[in-house]
Amino acid sequence: MKMQSNYNPDVLSCLANLSSDEVFTPPKLANEILDLLPKELWKDKNATFLDPVSKSGVFLREIAKRLLEGLQDEIPDLQKRIDHIYTKQIFGIGITELTSLLSRRSVYCTKEANHEKYAICTKFDDNRGNIFFDDTKHDWKNGRCSYCGASQSEYEREQGLETHAYQFIHNNLPNKLKNMKFDVIIGNPPYQLNTGGSVESQAIPIYNKFIEQAKKLSPRYLTMIIPSRWFTGGFGLDKFRESMLQDDRLRVIHDYVDASDCFPGVQIKGGVCFFLWDRDNTGLCKVYTHGNQTISHSERRLLEPELSTFIRWNEAVSIIQKVRSKKEPSFVDIVSPRDPFGLNYFEEKREIMFKKFQRKPFKNGIAIYSQGWLKDGISYADKKYVTTRTELVDKWKVFISKAYGASENYPHQILNKPFIGKPGSCCNMTYLVIGGYDKKEIASNVVSYIQTRFFRFLVSLRKNTQNAYRQVYSFVPMQDFSGPWTDEKLYKKYKLTKEEIEFIESMIRPMN
Repeated sequence: MKMQSNYNPDVLSCLANLSSDEVFTPPKLANEILDLLPKELWKDKNATFLDPVSKSGVFLREIAKRLLEGLQDEIPDLQKRIDHIYTKQIFGIGITELTSLLSRRSVYCTKEANHEKYAICTKFDDNRGNIFFDDTKHDWKNGRCSYCGASQSEYEREQGLETHAYQFIHNNLPNKLKNMKFDVIIGNPPYQLNTGGSVESQAIPIYNKFIEQAKKLSPRYLTMIIPSRWFTGGFGLDKFRESMLQDDRLRVIHDYVDASDCFPGVQIKGGVCFFLWDRDNTGLCKVYTHGNQTISHSERRLLEPELSTFIRWNEAVSIIQKVRSKKEPSFVDIVSPRDPFGLNYFEEKREIMFKKFQRKPFKNGIAIYSQGWLKDGISYADKKYVTTRTELVDKWKVFISKAYGASENYPHQILNKPFIGKPGSCCNMTYLVIGGYDKKEIASNVVSYIQTRFFRFLVSLRKNTQNAYRQVYSFVPMQDFSGPWTDEKLYKKYKLTKEEIEFIESMIRPMN
């Protein structure tokens, strides 16, 4: 059987996604991921493969096609080869009953694996074949599932409704798979779950749990495609990120800055990546970064010395090393956390603030920058409502919005424009506050620094969603603000090469 290079038309490339968090894998992408695996696997009749998060069945289908070709010499009879591959080598677990049916249809050519007329495998005794789905329950403890963290209020649903209690991570492996050892675990897991919390924390990552569970089964190879947000952030991902970045069995990463390069028409902030984890081989990781109309490649450690996160762009590593060699304090030290002045901390206080806001200045009142609450973005209230950083109210300071959305195209602006806050002003949690100064001139010099491409490039290495909380400034070095800053001065100070400067300027657009 000759491998296909063109998958159009292919019904699996035309499926509408279940949601932005449960995305069908296009056949072309599935094969790019399968290409990470050693070629000799396709000629090994004893190799076993598991997709524990099967949706369309595309991984199992493409694996079967490769094995059918690779085992031609060892098992010449086509039907015997099909029967062997389908019963002994490929296995799947659907994420829902619907996707298990869809997967069987893709892999076995019928939703009933033992269908007398249409099933292509002749050796299955039941209609599930080797693609399973068993109804699974969440384990509720204190309002959360102890396995996946799902909110009981969101996912304890009446019979017949999908609960998203994914079988693979809920300690509910099918009996046939419990004692099996797999050579390859592969898949595209669900990405997140709604927590039922506030707007600020309405979803938690879940893809990490599938990877952790897969590692527990100790396959020879593990490869999955997941959001790239784990490189630098993500609620509840600290331990996962640390374990991944320190795991020298992670041998290849393909990182796509724009997720639509993998999943056409799907927007996943921060992009997506797929990787190869090799249980029996350790060493440096081959990192391929796909973005800005280029593919860069390097072989390196995932965690640079003294850094707590992954440097996404290979070209940025040398720049970071030059910046950090000066051992300067971090700019993050003068950036506030969100809700700088304590105006939004309690819901009941917010209601009070709404009632006490006034449109015009009044005696002893302070200006509150609160874009999103009022159309003109500024209102006035009594200073007594400020509960934190009261000492900054009567200082000059710099405000910058905590969020700035950008397209996936380069160059980016990365941050919204900063502006100077006069003495007698504060802000709600729409903004972060930077520093507190006795002179307006110093605040202006801070603004000049933020507006440089150099500054915003270093921020971009930590910022992979629209939110720009305090931690995204941690790579930025502190400067002497007795004078203004320009990119030219910064490039010279850190002795950046022509190539490094060109890379920064290809990534970051001017801020006028």
